[in-house]
Amino acid sequence: MRSFLVMLLAMAPMSLFAQSALTIFSEDGYKFYLVLNGQRQNTIPMTNIHIDGLMQPNYAVKIIFEDATKPELSKNIPVVDPGTSAPADVTYKIKTQKDGDMKIRFFSATPVPPNYVAPPDMYVMHYGQPVPPPPPPVQGGTTVTQTTVTQTSGGSMQGGNMSMNVGGMGANVNVGVGGAGVNMNININDDMMGGSASTTSHTVTRTTTTTTTSGDMGYGNNGGYNTPPPAPPARGSGCGYAMDGGSFRSAKETINKASFEDTKLSTAKSILSSNCMTSDQIMQVCNTFSFEASKLEFAKYAYDRCTDKGNYFKVGNVFSFDASRTELNEHISGN
Repeated sequence: MRSFLVMLLAMAPMSLFAQSALTIFSEDGYKFYLVLNGQRQNTIPMTNIHIDGLMQPNYAVKIIFEDATKPELSKNIPVVDPGTSAPADVTYKIKTQKDGDMKIRFFSATPVPPNYVAPPDMYVMHYGQPVPPPPPPVQGGTTVTQTTVTQTSGGSMQGGNMSMNVGGMGANVNVGVGGAGVNMNININDDMMGGSASTTSHTVTRTTTTTTTSGDMGYGNNGGYNTPPPAPPARGSGCGYAMDGGSFRSAKETINKASFEDTKLSTAKSILSSNCMTSDQIMQVCNTFSFEASKLEFAKYAYDRCTDKGNYFKVGNVFSFDASRTELNEHISGN
């Protein structure tokens, strides 16, 4: 009896701390809200959502689209490896069927990475933490524009006057300050010319104030809300470092467990969508495939997620035919 209790205590930490993760993305880029077990996970609609810290084996999922004309989707989703029932990073996609209906479909299941690095365009939330409210808009600066208009006429304007008389030529200067601007009345009497001229200048200053407002909502992938998300970047633009050795070995094992070539390929793509690899790691993944077409498709897909693109020429060594190498080179040149 005592040994049985010791065994239970030894197993308890594994069960207490084993956590899964769930990623749901819209294949067509539709923005949505994710609800897990009745709790909404995001207050701003997103297209790609990752939830970690999941302790239960199954969750009731509801998808509410930003476009109210689209129907809500509901599904009970297991967040464990379908083969081993171990905690996993499970990915589902929202797919539009040929008849126009949308469904939540299983995409892949991979080991939970110890240090998950989310793509820049992914919303990440830790399950059970309070969902942050939408932050208020950020006010921008103020621009002041001054416009000066000068009009010349033969009349004079009313207001307070300042007079200055200059002898000799008989110049008489009257400066009047009116309600609308500054008035200058200049009279010049020239005995030599036998006449006088009168000129009035009216200067008006208008002030225009412009206030700019920024629509930054302050949401990003660091806890769901700490940094604003950039416009969706090209895939791979956020690759700073490759998978560590342990994570890559686990990923390869998961790929090799798949019985069918299509499943291997979709699993490899799913892993790469959330991670980056070196050219050598990409070569190793290519060599897990049996068919040339699968190697070529993955090599094309993986180029944007490579951390050392200058060495990508080495990936061509996995192919048996020159036509495949040529097609890969053309794909790289097009990028």
